[in-house]
Amino acid sequence: MKTIFVDTNVILDLLAKREPFYTDSGKVFSLADRGEIKLVVSTVSLVNAHYILNDALKLKDARQLIGKFKVLVTSFELTDKIIDLALHDDSFKDFEDGIQYHTAIESNCDCILTRNQKDFRHSSIPVFSPKEFIANIEAQ
Repeated sequence: MKTIFVDTNVILDLLAKREPFYTDSGKVFSLADRGEIKLVVSTVSLVNAHYILNDALKLKDARQLIGKFKVLVTSFELTDKIIDLALHDDSFKDFEDGIQYHTAIESNCDCILTRNQKDFRHSSIPVFSPKEFIANIEAQ
């Protein structure tokens, strides 16, 4: 089974039902729900998603949504090692992108799912948008 790292923007596309990205993100998470793939997220992504959703939803609703979502994914903890790797990786201008990338590597993911592929151009593992990932799955 493939292990896929999911960037925060893809999580928010699903949870906030952001169009036109919601459908493709939903397909990815449906694959996980059926046990066809394993999805990994950074614990930082859960915190950031809650923070952003809390602006649009009531606190209780944001927490319930994150709680339901967490059933679909495995969260990988932010460690000192990941922070140090991200701090010293000059290929990432954005610290949070470095955190995401090194979390994907440390959790042995096969690829990264993001809509900001340019931010991961130096990745040692494949990087896909949800749309590309679904197209690859359907082509197999």
